[in-house]
Amino acid sequence: MKKNGIINSELVRVIAEMGHKDGLTIADCGLPIPEKVERVDLSLTKGYPKFLEILKAVLNDLVVEKAILAAEIKEKSPKLEAEIIKMLPDIEIEYIPHTEFKKETNNSRAVVRSGEIIPYANIILISGVDF
Repeated sequence: MKKNGIINSELVRVIAEMGHKDGLTIADCGLPIPEKVERVDLSLTKGYPKFLEILKAVLNDLVVEKAILAAEIKEKSPKLEAEIIKMLPDIEIEYIPHTEFKKETNNSRAVVRSGEIIPYANIILISGVDF
């Protein structure tokens, strides 16, 4: 049995398989997930689990060198954006239009679906290296 950290077997496997520059998307419950991208569905009900809870757990297990957010988060969900920025000190954050964000998820190793209902509660984490 795994001692600590993420215990969802699918998510642990995806993170362990990631290499430098691979993308992992954490999404709200409404983001379309591309058919050819692996889905790790953690959603249970609308609002649970929270996007930030999943992000925090993933950041404890994954080396991240860059994050991508939809530019619309600045206007539609500024409190969420501020929380995300706090969780990503010293990590480059790129903003792109939501339509481009949805296309960019095609390049992710997987999309982790939360139960979040806050608008634009989506992020693509680009993996780094720890050496």
